[in-house]
Amino acid sequence: MTEEPMAAAASRLREAGLRVTAQRMAMLTAIHESPGHLDADTLRDRAQQITGGLSLQATYNVLRALTEAGLVRTTQIPGHPARFETERHDNHHHFVCRRCGTIRDVECTVGAAPCMKPRLPAGFGIDEAAVTFWGTCPDCRAAEKRAA
Repeated sequence: MTEEPMAAAASRLREAGLRVTAQRMAMLTAIHESPGHLDADTLRDRAQQITGGLSLQATYNVLRALTEAGLVRTTQIPGHPARFETERHDNHHHFVCRRCGTIRDVECTVGAAPCMKPRLPAGFGIDEAAVTFWGTCPDCRAAEKRAA
């Protein structure tokens, strides 16, 4: 039997050592059930459908706590608001369509995390690489061909 979404969220919060609150459960559920990479405003709307009122400040406080606890991954892509997704600890990268802004996950490009070997002076410890691929998604490419 599959665990109810809010109960599953409560379990994940407890496992991460966080206090279980309605706002945190609702936000974690909204992120987990949402496809793709959503911004704070969209997640707030989805969480409000689950729990009712949720202020903008509470939204950012909850997202920060979930990110710091390792339950949520925050992605900062230039020219876009911060996006949030369930943290899978897989060190994936992202593709961004220059035309429509669609963001897609891209598997680690080379080997194990951090997927790259930069040349740095001795003493630096790297644990993650954030790579963003930019281009055009299939839908936008098809639209461009039709317009040409």
